[in-house]
Amino acid sequence: MKFPNTITSKLPKIGTSIFAVMSQMANEYNAINLSQGFPDFPISEKLIELVNQYMKKGLNQYAPMPGIQPLREAIAQKIYDTYKVKYNPETEINITAGATQGIFTAISAFIKEDDEVIVFEPAYDSYVPAIKLNGGIPIHIKMKTPEYKIDWNEVKKTITHRTKMIILNSPHNPSGAVLGPEDMKNLEKIINNTDIIILSDEVYEHIIFDGVRHESICYHPKLSERSIVMFSFGKTFHATGWKMGYCLAPENLMKEFRKAHQFVVFACNTPIQYAIADFLKDKDNYQHIHSMYQEKRDYFTSLIKGSRFIPIHSCGTYFQLLDYSKISDEKEMDFASRLTKEYGIASIPVSVFYNKEVNNRVLRFCFAKTNETLEKAAEKLCKI
Repeated sequence: MKFPNTITSKLPKIGTSIFAVMSQMANEYNAINLSQGFPDFPISEKLIELVNQYMKKGLNQYAPMPGIQPLREAIAQKIYDTYKVKYNPETEINITAGATQGIFTAISAFIKEDDEVIVFEPAYDSYVPAIKLNGGIPIHIKMKTPEYKIDWNEVKKTITHRTKMIILNSPHNPSGAVLGPEDMKNLEKIINNTDIIILSDEVYEHIIFDGVRHESICYHPKLSERSIVMFSFGKTFHATGWKMGYCLAPENLMKEFRKAHQFVVFACNTPIQYAIADFLKDKDNYQHIHSMYQEKRDYFTSLIKGSRFIPIHSCGTYFQLLDYSKISDEKEMDFASRLTKEYGIASIPVSVFYNKEVNNRVLRFCFAKTNETLEKAAEKLCKI
């Protein structure tokens, strides 16, 4: 007997995540998977040993709701060392079950029915569903291609009395673009004398290239006083399956965040928290990963120089956009599917990160892979 088909979906246009779709297709066709953003090389043996050590010590029960004190203190020190700004580990730092959970919780805590949230497209796919599930209205602003820059004049014109939040993401997934000091100045001017909250997704903070400084919200007091900032241990320590992140916010915002957080997930993995608290004490464990990923970016783009794809410069993240306009006029999803099925390499069509269909003929490839994987992938791309 079937349940009566009278359910009204809160997300009627949302299907299975594109990452799941392309990964499944990659498995089905035995393709090299450069679609989903996860490394295929090992994480630190030392970090694994630390987790095992704390498991054996019996630290396997619930952690405190905000996260264990040693980890919050280690994060406070890391943030000071990196950005020269102080966050109180008691009242302004919270551990999350990955950044996506933190983002959902932040939106749930502050967005009410008919509140408007500005989202820059192409946008990571978790933002808009979270806004809609909480009754908010996503306001889409397209970034200017091919550099993927924000038009701040358009932002100024778009803000209304109902604008509650602006979501930033830098380094930016999927484009690899980064925000600079001028972007922050423009944002500061625009939201001055408003009650707009900033949700800043900075999960790729340490994966930024060419000597460029990560322009964190943390550097800008007039912005940070109204901002919730999200970070990811999974990205930094290439352990995405652990789903461990954290957020920073001034006490008044963090108080509201925690009200929602306790009912979304309450506590996060206890032994991993203790392990990361120890691991953060050595700055070398996070300060130099940009060099490794820049080498991979440069190696991957050098390998495909003989191909018909046109690389769009990646300033950060571990993603490389490739323009295939010299190869095909097909829509991005169609071309990405054919690439997987016929050539054995899976990617992500950037068009899926937009509210309305676009066809810039650009695909996203993840280069957080071993050199062997990148070489095999490049060989296939050069044959197209």
